[in-house]
Amino acid sequence: MKVTIVGAGAVGASCAEYVAIKDFASEVVILDIKDGLAEGKAMDLMQTASLNGFDTKIKGTTNDYSTTANSDVAVITSGIPRKPGMTREELIGINAGIVKEVSANLIKHSPNVTIIVVSNPMDTMTYLVHKTTGLPKNKIIGMGGALDSARFKYRLSEALDCPTSDVDGMVIGGHSDTGMVPLTRLATRNSVPVSAFLSEERLNKVSEDTKVGGATLTKLLGTSAWYAPGAAVSGLVQAIACDQKKMFPCSAMLEGEYGLNDLCIGVPAIIGKDGLEKIVEIELDDKEKAKIKESAEGVKKTNGLLEL
Repeated sequence: MKVTIVGAGAVGASCAEYVAIKDFASEVVILDIKDGLAEGKAMDLMQTASLNGFDTKIKGTTNDYSTTANSDVAVITSGIPRKPGMTREELIGINAGIVKEVSANLIKHSPNVTIIVVSNPMDTMTYLVHKTTGLPKNKIIGMGGALDSARFKYRLSEALDCPTSDVDGMVIGGHSDTGMVPLTRLATRNSVPVSAFLSEERLNKVSEDTKVGGATLTKLLGTSAWYAPGAAVSGLVQAIACDQKKMFPCSAMLEGEYGLNDLCIGVPAIIGKDGLEKIVEIELDDKEKAKIKESAEGVKKTNGLLEL
């Protein structure tokens, strides 16, 4: 299994580290346009191999896509990160050009690659890859929902004062501060609905804290978060590499599912060796249906800013 990560910044480097430590990939290639950055990150990570007990080979390259040839999975993290006060949507002009060029170069050298999109605005960048590459629908995955759901479970465990491993729940909808739909009604603690433990007011706060999870970290850090995004991507990569058939909420191209068409938005999906193998349609109540419809309108509005 060969994995390419485009972008040697904090998210890309964290993803490479988590993939290597899990030791399921034979090779990880990190590519960046900044001279020496990817090579330095790769060398630094390789010097942890004996300490962390992994055999994955990590290589860095400066903008040489031939090094990425025959990749099974490629992760696009490249683009400018958010700064405090910025929305993900404000990144579209610069990042669209980057993502379009990167995806074309990846496919040139790895025509059967599965692409995982991390760059923001993530749902729109995932849509862009669908519209400009010609890859099969199952070969393009947007990472957002996997990260948003991890943040949701963190906030639930905080509210419940329990281990995160006790908690299950997911977030669907757009990967934006206003578009996320945390499914508090379906969230559980060891199969018991969290509503048995938490008031409606507390659950609403969990939901709101989840939706601004990225903005909260951007304000604290001065830039976008990287540990949780890197871990979320590595989970998707592992599910593909190991054919785990795991269900992750992620950004998928919809063609009638959930009553939506011609857009990418976060929905639960089965991830395995063929990429996004199946979209799972769960039954939503009227309130949740209204929220995902509203979220979809926001994503479509952002998609309209693309020059396809």
